Order: sequence, then structure tokens, then C-alpha cells
Amino acid sequence: MRHLPTRTTRRRAVGALTAGLLGALGLTGPVPAANAEAPAGVSARTSAAPAAPALDDGLALTPPMGFNNWNSTHCRAEFNEEMVKGIADIFVDKGLKDAGYEYVNLDDCWALPARDANGKLVPDPARFPGGIKAVADYVHSKGLKLGIYTSAGTKTCNDAGFPGGLGHEYSDAQQFADWGVDYLKYDNCNNQGVDAKLRYRTMRDALKAASQTTGRPIVYSICEWGDNKPWEWAADVGHLWRTTGDISDNWGSMLSIMKQNLPLTQYAGPGRWNDPDMLEVGNGGMTDTEYRTHFSMWSIMAAPLLIGSDLRSASKETFDILGNKEVIAVDQDPLGKQGAVLSSEGGRRVVAKEMKDGSRAVALFNETGSPQRIATSAKAVGLPEANAYTLRDLWQHKSYNTAGAISATVPAHGTVLVRVSADGRWAKNPPAVEIGLEGGTLTEAGKPAALTTSVTDLGRTPAKRVAVSLTGPQGWKVKAKSPTTAGSLPTGRTLRTKWTVTAPAGTPPGPYDLTLKANHRSSSGVRAESVLPLTTSVVVAPPSGTSHLGDLPWLSTTNGWGPVERNTSNGENAAGDGTPLTVNGVVYATGLGVHADSTVEFYTGEACETVTAQVGIDDEEGTDGSVAFEIWADGTKAASTGVLTNAEAAQALSADVSGAQVVRLVVTDGGDGITSDHGDWADAQLTC
Repeated sequence: MRHLPTRTTRRRAVGALTAGLLGALGLTGPVPAANAEAPAGVSARTSAAPAAPALDDGLALTPPMGFNNWNSTHCRAEFNEEMVKGIADIFVDKGLKDAGYEYVNLDDCWALPARDANGKLVPDPARFPGGIKAVADYVHSKGLKLGIYTSAGTKTCNDAGFPGGLGHEYSDAQQFADWGVDYLKYDNCNNQGVDAKLRYRTMRDALKAASQTTGRPIVYSICEWGDNKPWEWAADVGHLWRTTGDISDNWGSMLSIMKQNLPLTQYAGPGRWNDPDMLEVGNGGMTDTEYRTHFSMWSIMAAPLLIGSDLRSASKETFDILGNKEVIAVDQDPLGKQGAVLSSEGGRRVVAKEMKDGSRAVALFNETGSPQRIATSAKAVGLPEANAYTLRDLWQHKSYNTAGAISATVPAHGTVLVRVSADGRWAKNPPAVEIGLEGGTLTEAGKPAALTTSVTDLGRTPAKRVAVSLTGPQGWKVKAKSPTTAGSLPTGRTLRTKWTVTAPAGTPPGPYDLTLKANHRSSSGVRAESVLPLTTSVVVAPPSGTSHLGDLPWLSTTNGWGPVERNTSNGENAAGDGTPLTVNGVVYATGLGVHADSTVEFYTGEACETVTAQVGIDDEEGTDGSVAFEIWADGTKAASTGVLTNAEAAQALSADVSGAQVVRLVVTDGGDGITSDHGDWADAQLTC
């Protein structure tokens, strides 16, 4: 079973092994120090530069691409030989092989719970009647490669207790090579306290020995969840290493993992990759916009692209995202650079990646729940000075010219991914335009809401015959209050249009789609269209007096594990599985149970004065967890705590939110990852 970020009992050993047991397992010799500290003044995730990789074997020179079955089948009976062969067929039939996907990887539950009399692993005959070699042969016949799974412990992570590799490294590695396995994922469960470096280096040596006897090279994926900072020591051990706990199919989990992986830029390169876990694209827990962000950010981080969704029932949109060759080219660029964060403020990030041809891939990432303008420049991303540049939108598959500005209004939870080059061929492309929104996207039913849209020419050449339109749901009234056209927009000039948007009286609260479009032409007549999907929320004015936030409707939520819970703790991944809110033994009847990183937004309509709460870590996580709480009034942080731990009693937190349209309750991790970070907004109240 995959590691859950809210549970650590299976992850961490209970005490170290005795020397006798180490010897019995065949693990002798000096044991490197675990959890070695970074040099003074160097942060936990950005310490000294790594040594050059010693695994000079020509493997994984670009991040591995493929499939892992765990998210789609777990340990269910459908995980079997027929299913694995079917995935190989889909790779070929749906164009995934042509797009670069190569590995078909088995996760836990492929073996019987016990080894044979000779200590060998035994494939489950019910799941794999032909054995693993037969599956490998079939996958190889398709021009693909097979991966397999075990754990650097006495047993794997699944509760059934399948045999792990600890003490059996050389025997298991030889079996894998004999079967024709091309990739090993080596997990971290039931490790008995044996030093991580020793365990993972032992398997490295075993795989090398097996390769020498069989001629079968095996890509080595270290899955120790980032506990011992493998980016600092594993460049000569494995080809990739997990930097975080397991991902879940929700925005909060994906976002938290991305934030942990982004600072590790300096450690990635050909044959040594930071691995923020497999892709969740297509599993249903996020929107298509969020999945495109997920895929974009994994690609610009040069992360392994391992599909985690059930390709047997995947939608066309899922295949379109996974098969975007222009985005994949960013991930697979042979220079092997991981994108670096150039700016990060208020949930708006610019990440840029140097490419081998001298161009730059640039991600404009919007973490927030509303459209945001995000901007940088060709100079800022490292391009040489030029009169103009070619800007290629990797999701629209269209090219434009820009005078140097790289900017966009990015939808909520969206990412604009472009590739920019000083290639001298920019003039053949129409000018890039930025379409944007000024003002909020909240409206009360039956009342007109004012919006202002903008169209700005970013190109070196003028945008001709510019026209803008705004449309809403059927029955809504959308009226322009100022001009919607311009004959010509020179570089840097903007067409602003004022609108009123009115939802019909009685429209239920919730999100609704608006579409902003702008058409323009280049000087030579080439037509271009830009589209910005927007979401407006129909809201209800907050009630007068003091209300419990656990009982009020929210605008939006994100959560690091499972959903935000009303009047109970966060619990586990399912909705409604929390328990009474309890901080340091004190039980609270009302509030919100969350898991870092978390944001809960409430509409206050400039009519409220204060937010109060008793905040702390819920007792359901024992002694684990560390978080910080923040209250935001629109774009201003109105109140915050320091880092709180489970050992502390609830802390009173109060904020003046007068004049705010929206109040945000934010919980961040304490700087050590999100494991067990269950935060309680106990007795949370809003006064209006």
C-alpha cells in the first residue's frame, strides 16, 4: 500500500536493528549516518551542490516516462497479466509510445506473500499465470519496457505483507534481471531502522552485479519519500529518487508536492532526477485545468512522467493532456535542467527552464482561486537581447511574436506554458496579445456586477482589427458599456472595455462559466484568437450578527489530504471520516478540520468585521505535525500564528476583515513537509 501522508507508523521503523540481525540479513560493514545535517546556513531542501553522478551507465538520460498501475487498481484482482498486457497495447494504439512513454510498471501485490524454499520471489499464479518473464516478453515485443516493485524492508507496504528485498538484494536483483525487468521501484516500508543509504546502496550494487551477468540494465527508482534527503546523496546510487510522500488526486496534494520539489533544481540532471511521484491526470479528483497544470509543472520540473490513471477507461481529454508532445518535449529536453522559480508572490509563480537549443520554457502558474495576471520578460528568463522573440503557446499550439514581454491572465489553478526563443523568425507570426480581467468575479443574483476587460498588444508589430467579446450562461445579461473594438493597437497599448454581468434572480449560489475572447490580425492579415475561460461565482450576502464558519457556505477550498470537513477533524482521505475537533485534549463542537496546505475562502461582501478562532493541530495525529495559520482579507494578511505543534494548546487568533470582499483561512506546513499536518479552525466565527 502506498504511503499516506497522514500516517507514519508504517513509514518509520520502531527502533534500529541489532548488529546480529543486521548480520543475519547480510548487511554488514560500516553504516552511514542517517539524516545527515546540511552545512550551516544551507536550507533543508537547497543545500550544497551535488557531486557528479557515478552511475555512468547511460540510463535515464531524460526523465523516465511510462505507467504505474497503483492508482488505478491498487491491490484489486483486476491487477493481473491481462491488464498489464492491455496497457502495453494502449501505449501503442493510442500513440503514447510515439509520444515517448516507455515503461509499463507493476506496483505492489504481484508476488505471493511468501518466498519459496530457496528464498526466491514467487509471482502470484492467479494474477500472473505465465510468470513475470512472459509479461516482460510481451511488453518487449511492443517495443516497450517492464518495471517491477519491491521495498527496501522485510515486507512491502501492502498490509498483506508481501516479501521485501531487505537481506535478499542480490537474489532478487538476479531474478528481476533474469525475467527481463528494465526498471525497479524500491520502496521504504518495514525497513527495520536500517540506514537508508546502506539499504539503497546495497540494492544498487546488486542490480549492477545482475546486469553484469545478464546484460540487462535496470533503471533504479529510489522511493524513500524524501525522508533522508536523497537528493543530497543518491546521485551515485539511483537514477531517480522520490522527494516527497505519496501524491493524492486532489489540488491540495498536488500543490504541496510541487512546492516541495521546486527548490531542488540544482540536484536534477541526466541520469539523476527529482521524482515528485506519479501523475494523477485523468483520475477524476481535479479539473482538466488543474490536470493541465499538473502536467505542465511536472514537465518544467523535469520530473518522471509516470501515468497513474486507468488508461482502459481514460477520456479523450486525458489522452490529449498526456499526449501533448510539445509539453513532453520540455520534460524530455536533453540538456536535463529542472525549471527554476524566478518569482513567487501571492500564489503567482514564474518558473523558467533552459533548453538545449537556447530557448526557454516558461510556466506562468496561478495557485489561487481567481484569475491572476502573471508577468516576466525575455531578459528575466535568460534570453539574449533581441528586437523581438518567438513565443510558442504549448497548449494552444500557436506561435506569436513578442517585443520581450511574457505575460498572461491565468485562470484559477491554471498554468500558461510557453517556449520563447530569439530565433530571428518572429516576424512571420502575429503579435501576442494579453487578454485580462480587472475587478472581481463575484456577483449576487439579480444585481449587476461590473467588470473591466483588457486586450494588450505584447508584440513588436501592431495588432490590427481588434475585437473583444464576453459571454455567460444562457439567461444571463452581459452588456458592454464601452467600445469592444480597436482598429490598431501598437506595442504596449491596451483596449479596455467595461461590462455589466447580471445573473438572473434566483440563480443558485455556485460557480458559473464566462468566456472572454479577443480576435486580432497581424499587419499581413494573419488572424489570431485568444480565449480566457473565467469563472464567476454567484454568492449570497453573509448573515448579520455572529455565525459559525463551519455552518456557512464557502466559495472554494483546497486541502492537502482529503476534503475540508465541517465541524469535525480532517480525518483521512474520504469525506465525512473526521472525529470531534480536539486540540490538546479540549473538544470543540464547531469549526473546520483541514490538512496543510489548505485554503478555505468565504464571501464577506464588504459587510463583515472580524474573524475569530481557536487554532491548533488536532489530537488525531498523536505527536506528529506542525502548521501555521493565516487569515487573509482580500489580498492582505490580516493575522497569523507562528509554527504550532501538537504539543501546544489551541491558540486564539483574531483578525479585522472590515471592507473585505473575500476572507481566506490558510494553513501552511511548518517547513518540514505536510506529514500529519491536521489543522483545526476550532470555534471559528465570523461577525458581520
